[in-house]
Amino acid sequence: MSRPHRSGARPPATMEARLVEALPTGKGWQYEPKWDGFRCLAVRDGGKVELIGKSGKSLTRYFPEVVASLSGSAASQFVLDGELAVPIGNGLVFDALQMRLHPARSRIDRLARETPAILIVFDMLQTAEGDDILSEPLSERRRRLEAFFRGRHVPDVLRLSPASRSRAEAVKWLERVGGGALDGVVAKRLDEPYRPGERTMLKVKCLRTADCVVGGFRYATGREGERDRLVGSLLLGLFDEEGRLDHVGFTSGIADSERAALTRKLERLRGAGFTGKAPGGPSRWSTERSGEWEGVKPRLVAEVQYDHVTADRFRHGTRFLRWRPDKSPRQCTFDQLQRPARPSKMMKAVAG
Repeated sequence: MSRPHRSGARPPATMEARLVEALPTGKGWQYEPKWDGFRCLAVRDGGKVELIGKSGKSLTRYFPEVVASLSGSAASQFVLDGELAVPIGNGLVFDALQMRLHPARSRIDRLARETPAILIVFDMLQTAEGDDILSEPLSERRRRLEAFFRGRHVPDVLRLSPASRSRAEAVKWLERVGGGALDGVVAKRLDEPYRPGERTMLKVKCLRTADCVVGGFRYATGREGERDRLVGSLLLGLFDEEGRLDHVGFTSGIADSERAALTRKLERLRGAGFTGKAPGGPSRWSTERSGEWEGVKPRLVAEVQYDHVTADRFRHGTRFLRWRPDKSPRQCTFDQLQRPARPSKMMKAVAG
């Protein structure tokens, strides 16, 4: 039974997914694309609209065009679960999304005009009639969500995420993961209620490997923020078409038993390091990370596992697999990486 939503009540935490190696089989599953954006609950309660990230922090000020569009909706209340994304051309561009997280209001307003965001919606927690439907099974929540999108006054900023009960179709989606708009595929039980904060959904990513040159390293930091003079992470690079070594990411999964010997080896190789794009300082995601790094001569090759590439960089930290002494550093080029696939009709429909 659905029940009225209490006005002003804090929306729940987002339901999360745990990583598995393969899509589940059998009946009773709904498959959805895992979009490459910012997870977001869009809440409208009368004249107030709020965008809440999965961290629980507000994203409202960073996306004024989304807020304005939702404020103009004929529905005066709802809670939608989705993914904020920035469409450019026939795809979604994560870097453009990241640029929104900036303290300057003037920059946010300019980007909102130049590269407006959309909200790709895949679940509904409260209906336009004010019913709280978290306890309803996914099949019913999806039915109510699709009915909401069939309404006459759906805000332009909203897109309905595709969903399928066909595992074969979900496998086709997986083939486009890694270099474009998709970050994976999510599987949800059709008979399951929305479980805030729990990892009850399943997600699958296509994990790939690449051989990268170690172009530098960072020392580890202790609890007090002081360097302990042992390597903490390796900075990875690939050679571009002009022969320059560009920074593409990092890996930090180094066994404790190997750190001392590896540190000595890296210190003996100190040198120019990256000759193209170099590592930056603290990011907007990791403000405590040291901007200091040590360059090393391009002698060591590491094989790493990665899940996603954006703008010729690994989105997340990679997993160290093994050293490749048999591989020449000059063989470590960008042509190893997954490139964006030709946009599918599904991506064009969502982005457009």
